Amino acid sequence: RGALLPDRAKVTIRALDAERRPVAAVADHAEVRSVREVDIGMDYSISMQMLFDPGHSLEERILREQFGY
Repeated sequence: RGALLPDRAKVTIRALDAERRPVAAVADHAEVRSVREVDIGMDYSISMQMLFDPGHSLEERILREQFGY
């Protein structure tokens, strides 16, 4: 399962022994192999309009996505 982070959060993941244990990174159905380090952050150049179901709150949706409630 995923987790929600603040939109300003930056995450770096490093492979400790990439030669002996090859690593692949996948994002939005694009895969990159032989990865040594991945930097993750928000892309502010992309915008979208989100629609919400008035019968369900955003907090309820977040709990369901993160914890399966």
